[in-house]
Amino acid sequence: MKTKLVLGVFVALLVALLAGWLWGASGKWDLDRALQVSELRTDLLQARSSVLVARLDVYSVNFGDASRHLEDARGLLRRAGERLKSLGRPDDVKRLDLALVRIDEAQRLAGQLDQEANSRAAEAAQTIDAVLGTGAKR
Repeated sequence: MKTKLVLGVFVALLVALLAGWLWGASGKWDLDRALQVSELRTDLLQARSSVLVARLDVYSVNFGDASRHLEDARGLLRRAGERLKSLGRPDDVKRLDLALVRIDEAQRLAGQLDQEANSRAAEAAQTIDAVLGTGAKR
């Protein structure tokens, strides 16, 4: 009789522990996703900022700094692309790939001291804006 009582209390404690863990973990998944989305948005905003600063550098005929800012934007967009893949957003990954191509073109043109780098960077910034816009809807 005493063994059954101890076993019953033990089982009740295990059930309570499991229920508490499940209850606590249920909100964690939502928080993890919100954190991922927040980090993605930060990367995209920083990348857009770097592209816009690069445009100012091209306008100021400072092609060296423009190239450096475009390189910064490229790294941020690659990281954002990985985050988008983990969030299951392949359409936005394709858009970022297009932005990366535009950044590559802008950097190549900046290396040639060509003012056309400004318009390529503008296209990249618009593409990043489009990804930012879709993120707000999800």
